[in-house]
Formats: sequence, structure tokens, C-alpha cells
Amino acid sequence: MSAPVTRLLRIGIDTGGTFTDVVAIDEATGAIFTTKTPSTPHDPSIGVLDGIRKILRVARDGSSIPSATPSRPTVAAVSHGTTVATNALLQERFPGLGLVTTEGFRHVLEIGRQAVPRGYGNSYFWVKPERIVPLHLVREVPERLNFRGEVLRSFDEAAAVTTARWFRDKGIDSIGVSFIHAYANSEHEQRMRAVLEREHPGAHVSISSEVLPEYREYERTVTTLVDAFVKSRVAAYVGAIQTRLDAELGAGVPFYVMKSNGGVISAREVAAQPITTILSGPAAGALGASLLARAAGFDRVLTADAGGTSTDVCLVEHGVPGLTTDGAVGRFPVKVPMIDIVTVGAGGGSVAWVAPDGGLKVGPRSAGADPGPLCYGRGGTEPTTTDAHLLLGRIPPRLLGGEIPLSVERAREGIAALAARLGLEPARAAEGVLEIAAWNQANAIQQVSVKRGLDPRDYTLVAFGGSGPLLAGRLVDLLRLRAALIPLSPGNVSAFGLLTVDLKNDYVQTFVQRHDRLDYATVNAHLARLEALARAALAAEGFAEHAMRVERSADLRYFGQAWEVAVELPSGTVDEPGAAVAAERFHDAHEQRYGYSYRRAAERGATGRQTVEWVNLRVTGVGPIARPKLRERPPGDGRPARALTGTRTVVFSEKPVECPVYERTRLAPGDTLAGPGVVEEYGATTVVYPGQRIEVDRFGNLILTRAGASVGTA
Repeated sequence: MSAPVTRLLRIGIDTGGTFTDVVAIDEATGAIFTTKTPSTPHDPSIGVLDGIRKILRVARDGSSIPSATPSRPTVAAVSHGTTVATNALLQERFPGLGLVTTEGFRHVLEIGRQAVPRGYGNSYFWVKPERIVPLHLVREVPERLNFRGEVLRSFDEAAAVTTARWFRDKGIDSIGVSFIHAYANSEHEQRMRAVLEREHPGAHVSISSEVLPEYREYERTVTTLVDAFVKSRVAAYVGAIQTRLDAELGAGVPFYVMKSNGGVISAREVAAQPITTILSGPAAGALGASLLARAAGFDRVLTADAGGTSTDVCLVEHGVPGLTTDGAVGRFPVKVPMIDIVTVGAGGGSVAWVAPDGGLKVGPRSAGADPGPLCYGRGGTEPTTTDAHLLLGRIPPRLLGGEIPLSVERAREGIAALAARLGLEPARAAEGVLEIAAWNQANAIQQVSVKRGLDPRDYTLVAFGGSGPLLAGRLVDLLRLRAALIPLSPGNVSAFGLLTVDLKNDYVQTFVQRHDRLDYATVNAHLARLEALARAALAAEGFAEHAMRVERSADLRYFGQAWEVAVELPSGTVDEPGAAVAAERFHDAHEQRYGYSYRRAAERGATGRQTVEWVNLRVTGVGPIARPKLRERPPGDGRPARALTGTRTVVFSEKPVECPVYERTRLAPGDTLAGPGVVEEYGATTVVYPGQRIEVDRFGNLILTRAGASVGTA
């Protein structure tokens, strides 16, 4: 018998509302293994460890080294996407959270911004919702800086001590510190934190000059408060996983957590930067889908990650998802770099309900993993989109290869009760549920395309997530998309994406100055300081100097505008020619985004609103991590009937159709199938609607198009 062969696996784990998705890559062979396990909402770390144990069994039993003695593979690293910070914020309950601000600015949260929700014009009145911190938990400390960071009023140490003791006595243990103009000088905030740590040692403290050293007091304050609030929760969650990993795998296995900016961070750093994980899971999905689409020849895509609770949509140009620093989670602005994603409450667990006006609604409420849809038989009481899919024959009566049996009868009872309230037949009501769910997803796609002046018909949809392939065909029809690409193991794309990203840290410094009066010495001094911070952080993560990559950018705008556009800075020292390159890039980006620019006015030396203004300087430190290499699959014999497993009655437009059912693992590159039909695999089901066809590409992706449509690549 041959000796056991050591195999190193990198594991990606994405925790969703219904399932925890796991992907492992064999570093030696490039083999990819996937699996899913039910999420454990009461303690998500349990689901994470269950997923690791399961993927190790899958990798051991599915070894690509036939001569080797089966053995437990060795884990080289674990990367994780989490929704702990997001969920904590979306619940909108903030016990134990307080704010320290400059004397005279106690109402910074009440003032907020003038923006009101959409639909306000059709209402008689609108009342601002409660602030993230109520006024009685906001404390002021005498101190004051100007916008240059110059001290106008000294920091009052005695008042700071009184404030710290007041929070301690009130049991307020999550505290955000946001002093006016602290982005220009952090000294007073650092002194306030030192006082809090001395007088209230159990508190979790965040200071704005570290969380977000940018101007705009409201956004900076809210972002700092969010960081302070999620600090203990993220730290406890990551700590629980780290403890379980150490016990399961042995100490020393690198553990990374996905950040919103498209990079990862080591778990030991997460507690210091919890705000950076606010859109952890969705970011991984967009990045994984982008890589898969680009390998298949599609550079302009719309990614749609539809899981059990929501659908996350992202627009990708030239293989790169868009980034934004003007994001929000719920109603709270979170100004940290993040993948530009629009989220809607449309997933497999979205609840179908009747509004007071008698209309049918779907979502945003979700049945989640526990109790889940009616058909799960775990105590769910309301019909969901999954129940509608099951009733119409779109999904099989067992999920995950038979691991999760579904009750058609319970789904039928729930949909029938809903249909009775609407005066419809159950099948018609079920189709209505799915049509509304599809339009909810379509509206999200239009938000990232049509509302930005882009035509979705120029893009290919990458549909993934456990429920993404079910409605992909309908979205192709609704939006007249070029095609839909369904990756292999679509439910695991987010977990796969965790293994495709680098380690990243972002640093920013507000520096507001007109382009024609730019102080190049100060610009370069700020960039040098930020770059030093980035390199120090990468060195602490174990990256050698030659392996580090530093990216620099600046936020520019036309003088008088409220918001900026980020542009890449040229390499080297910023001088007059380099600044001119940045300005040209800004004109180009502004014209692309808004349809106009003042380029010619700037060339004529125009002043006032037509001149360019610099606002923020940014540096991103990147520690490259090896990306998986996608392997092409061998072509088939042109006979897709080999994958046929039987037929099933599926309802389309109220008409039952006996549809062929195919096993995806038996399909091969070059195979084509005409709809209507169903393609099943371990973690997902793809529905091919009447008048559509699919073709299998060289990587095993399903390319779904309208019959007779030309796909091409773009």
C-alpha cells in the first residue's frame, strides 16, 4: 500500500440565512470540492464547523490522487464571509450605545441629512425615525479644532473623565467618539479614548479619526457609532469560530474574514476594524461571479446572488465590480469602501402575503433557515417563493441530493390559503408569487444599470446562489438580457469568491483644495503617511516588502458639488503633470457617470463651479493571495440525453408541461438543451423556460438564451 499523500486545502465558507456554503481547493491539483450544510442562526459558528467537517469528508472521499491512501486533508487556510455586522445593524436595536461629541454639537444625529424616503411626496407627512443613539445618551466634551486641525479650544480632561464615569455608571459599554474636524487632527479623540479606557475599561470604543478620517460630520459620526456597536458582536463571533477552529484543526491555521471592499483581513484584526465587514458575504459573491464570467469570455455582466433571504445585485465592467464609499445598510450611511451592491428582500424564503389593499406582496420578510418555508416541515406558517416553486414543479421534492425532504402537501395548503384570499386558483397564485419575486429582482438590476444610464440589454446576467438559477430565465425575458450564465455549483459561488481575493486595507485622509492651487508637498506627505500605514499592516500579516502592492486614488469633484468621483492617481510623486492626469481621469469618469464634463472649460482656465476640487486622498494596501485556476472540462459526445434522469410536470403560464429533467454533472461542454426543461444539481435547480435554450461551455457553465438569440461575449 502506498503511503498517504499530504494534501493542502484552502477553504471558503459563506454563512447565509438558510444554508452555509463551503468550497475547498486542493492547492496541489487545483481540484475544487463543494458542499452545503444548514445554517445555525442561534450560533452560526456551529454551522461553520459543521461545514468544515463536511467538506473535509467530501475532499477525502473525492481525492483526485487515486494512488494515495485516503487521509484527512490538511487545511492551509480558512476564509469566511459573515453577516453578523449586517444583521446587527438591520435589527435597528442599539442597547448600550453612546456618543461623545464636541460641546455644542449634541444634535448632529438629529440634524442628519435632508433626504427623505422615496414615496414621501405621496404621503401627508414624514417623521424622522429614531436616531441610532437617542439624545439622552449623547454627551459633550469641551474641545474644538478647525478644518486644518488647529486647536481652537483645548481638550477638557476633567470633563472627559466625568463623561467616561457617566457612561460607566449608566452601563453604556459601546461608545463612539466623533469630534468636529477630528479627521484633520486625531489628538483630542485619542485622549478621549485613553480616558474611557482608564475610567471605563470594559467599554468598546471607536474614534472617528481611525474609523473614517473624512469630513461630513453626520456620515462620519454614524459610521463610527456602527463600528462601536458591532465591535463586541463581531469580536465574539469571530473569537468563537477561532476557538472552534483551533480545537478542530490545531492552532496556527490562518483564518481570514471577508471585507466589504473586496479583500480579506486576518481574524485577529477584525475586532479593530469590524465596520469593514459590513457587507462581507455579498462582496465575495460579486467577486467570485466576476472571475467566473471573465474566464468564460464575459467582461460586462450583472451579478445576481439570490439566496434564502435576499438578492444582491452588482454591475461589473471589464471583469471588475464597482466600488463605492457612499454605501448604506438599511437607513444608515456607512462610508467605508465597499463593493457597489444593491440588495432587495427577494430570496427562496421570501414570504408571500396579502397587503391591506388586497394586493399580493412578496418579501422583504423571510422565513429564513428556522423555521424556513412551509415545505421544510419545521414549523413555518406562511407560504414562500420556495413553496411556490415546489407546487409548480420547478424544484424537486428533495434538496441537497436528498438530504432535505420537502412536503408538497404543506406547500399546497399554504399556497391554497393565500390563493383563497386573492380569489385565484393555487397554481395561478403560485405563478403570481414567482412573477412578483422576479420583478423585485429585475428592479434591483435596473437600479444598478438603467438608473445609471446603462442599458441592461448590453450585459450578461450571472445568476447564482441557491435560488438564483430558478428565476434567471424569467429575468432574461423581462429585461431582454443578452444571456444568463449559471456557474457550476451556483449555491457555492460566494464561498468560492472568498478564495479569489487578496488581503486589503484602506486608508483615507480628507484634503480639500482646488486643483489650480494644489499644495503638492502636502499631497505627497499625506500619501506617504497613508502608504506607510498600509505597508505596516501588510508586514504584520506576514507579507514581504516585495510582495506588497499599494494603490492610490483621490476623490475629486467640480467646485460646489456635494459628492465626489474617485479616480486612480498616477504612480510616483504627485506633481503638476501627475495632477493633470488625475484631473483628466476625473473629467472622463464624470462624463461617463453623469453625461457631461467641464473639460473644455478647465482647459480655458475657468474658475468657479467649473474648476476641479480635490477632496480625499486614498491608499489601499494589497497583499496578493494565490487565486484558483479554473479547469476546462472535456467535451462531450454531443448527446445530452446521457444526462436525462426522467420527466416532471412543471407549470408555465397555468399550463402543466411534462418536462425533461437533466442531471447537471452528466452534461458536458457542447451540449445544448431546448426549453422547457429542468437541470438539477446538488445545491441548485435551473429552470429553462419555454422558448429558451441552454448550452454548456468549456468550463461547465450553462449559458441560457432566448431561442435564436446570439450570445457573443462582452
